[in-house]
Amino acid sequence: MHYSARKLVMLAVVLSFALQLAPAIAWSETPALETNAASAVLMDAYTGRILYQKEPNKQVAPASVTKVLTLLVALDSLHQGKVNWDDRIVTSEAAWEMGGSEIWLEPGESMTFREMMIAIAVGSANDACVAVAEHIAGSEQAYVALMNEKAKSLGCKNTHFVNVHGLPAKDHYTSAYDMALICRAALKYPELLQLTSIRHYYELRGGKVKLDNTNKLLWWYDGADGFKTGWTSEANYCLASTAKRGDLRLIGCVFGVPEPRGHFRECTKLLNWGFANYGFRTLAQAGQVMGKVRVGSGKVDQVEVVAPRSIGVLIKKGEEGKATLELKLPKMVVAPVRKGAPLGEVRVIEQGKVLETVALQAKDEVPRGSFWRMFDKGFRSLSK
Repeated sequence: MHYSARKLVMLAVVLSFALQLAPAIAWSETPALETNAASAVLMDAYTGRILYQKEPNKQVAPASVTKVLTLLVALDSLHQGKVNWDDRIVTSEAAWEMGGSEIWLEPGESMTFREMMIAIAVGSANDACVAVAEHIAGSEQAYVALMNEKAKSLGCKNTHFVNVHGLPAKDHYTSAYDMALICRAALKYPELLQLTSIRHYYELRGGKVKLDNTNKLLWWYDGADGFKTGWTSEANYCLASTAKRGDLRLIGCVFGVPEPRGHFRECTKLLNWGFANYGFRTLAQAGQVMGKVRVGSGKVDQVEVVAPRSIGVLIKKGEEGKATLELKLPKMVVAPVRKGAPLGEVRVIEQGKVLETVALQAKDEVPRGSFWRMFDKGFRSLSK
């Protein structure tokens, strides 16, 4: 009996110790993430790494999330000089006939390209989509061809659009993964987030038309500044979103959420999980001087090289990571050197693997030196 009692006491001690450890063990594990979206993806915007996915390649109806690509192709055209912010866009009868969400454009009515883009990004205006498409490409069909071409160039394999607005149509589809790729590409244009982060716009037609952004995460989620909501009876509730906290920017895409406002809840789940489990370690800031390169025949003898953007690495919280930077600079360049010219590169290396290679840029312009400077420099070298 004495042995049995001692054994029971020891068992009780072990059980008590195990119960004390249980919460710690549970917290050390990555929590499971569940969503009732038919398709979902959480992506790190910097690296393009997928942090969470559910049916990522499932072909789904995108509804008005289509307009992320509509906006991206329009901004491509802007940066290619095909259109300017102040261009007047005249409404056609085809644009006027559009249904769904709109700003009630009249045939012959004109607005600036900027106003039309705001109407698309904030008011989800189908009529403005068609008007912009016709202005840039000549017809909606020609613009859709540009959209599909752009999607293909980004590596999208489950995307095919037949219109610019997302109203239900045969063979009009995308996937959560493809839309995340499109959103990541769109982030290269600061103007896109400037448009999609507008909560209210009350200046259209001199204040007669007021637009309220349908993306409620702009109000409800810290760091949210894009992109686009969508709904049709075919697609259910959809949302392509992005948020940034510190140096970490995430992209969350959900499609086929059955209940109203469920797309906001499901995207919030994705983003919360991402920010809770991941961080971003910055290794070099945009504009940071990374080194110097000798300049031959120049007005000065060397030029500083800088990082064109922030450089870093995604890390899992609790795991600091051991990524390092490796510089590769030319020994010398010959003047003239233009400001921003590529000069060498920096590699992000972790565990012997190159994660990223970034071209460095000349910080300043270096013109050719004068004849007398070259003569004096040569004379000094001979006299040493």
